[in-house]
Amino acid sequence: MMRKSLTFILLVFLGATLVACGGKKGVKDDASASVEDRGVSAKGMDQGVDAYGRPIGSGEAGDLLSQRKIYFEFDSATVDEQSRAIIEAHANYLVNNPNVKLVLEGHADERGTREYNLALGERRALAVSNFMGALGISLDRVQNVSYGEERPESVGHDESSWRLNRRVEILYGN
Repeated sequence: MMRKSLTFILLVFLGATLVACGGKKGVKDDASASVEDRGVSAKGMDQGVDAYGRPIGSGEAGDLLSQRKIYFEFDSATVDEQSRAIIEAHANYLVNNPNVKLVLEGHADERGTREYNLALGERRALAVSNFMGALGISLDRVQNVSYGEERPESVGHDESSWRLNRRVEILYGN
């Protein structure tokens, strides 16, 4: 029952967002529009950002859909509350676009052994994919890849850099 309610709420939320975006110039109407084209850019918003650079307080599906990185705490593969909203927006997009597949790239910061970080990146990608599966996305549409520490977003050797490197990137493609 709760799952049906959540699905209904997500569908209503996405429908309202699509209606609101329908009259905006530059938004593609066809099925070939990219995720960024279908969403509202999160850049330039004045509500501030969290420790990972994500907009705070947005809540609009388009804003959430434009966010393609899920960040994690040190040595963790637990999805936080704000990341859940981002994942739900992407899952809703996938529900409405059944031919779209995606790759979830798991990453870690440079601390720990190469093997440990590859395993941690995989656990992070699996956490996102399992959450999408719980929202009704068939996991045969999702490919999980771990790069561990091999593809850092930031090359610094401090907490602000490590924070950006502990992530899962959501990449669309068939």
